[in-house]
Amino acid sequence: MSVADLDGFLREHAIDAPRHEHPAVMTCEESDRLVPRLPGAKTKNLFLRDRKGKRHLLVTVPSERAVDLAMLGAALDAGRLGFASAERLQRFLGIAPGSVSLVALVNDPEHAVEFVIDRALWEADAIQVHPLVNTATVVLAHADLVRFVAATGHSPRVIDVPGAVAAAAP
Repeated sequence: MSVADLDGFLREHAIDAPRHEHPAVMTCEESDRLVPRLPGAKTKNLFLRDRKGKRHLLVTVPSERAVDLAMLGAALDAGRLGFASAERLQRFLGIAPGSVSLVALVNDPEHAVEFVIDRALWEADAIQVHPLVNTATVVLAHADLVRFVAATGHSPRVIDVPGAVAAAAP
């Protein structure tokens, strides 16, 4: 789906998603520097696969969270998780690296990708996400997030995504 098609999808489902253009961002650090101050929680998205490449997961967490992949795999009964390739990202979600966000679920009509979202984000008043490109950010209020996910036909798995523990200083 193109960005224009996405705009139509959002209108069709009465989803209000104010769009804010900015320079391309590839990391949360770049986003902190280049994206204007916007309402809502900033997000980070991981496109993961299980060891055998049979399960694919889109995991959305607060931008500052370092995720413990081993603990997440155990929590989801998915075994060992790793990052999926750019080819898999294109095949399953129709986007390029740097543009990963839950909005890409619109490109998964077969529901081949499991959607996992951290409880803090699911319960937030609003969140910030890329609209299929990393040169813009949209703000989704909670009700619009719920409406969007339902419109894609995905069932969110809302969990407390395990964070990595920082090493103690000697």
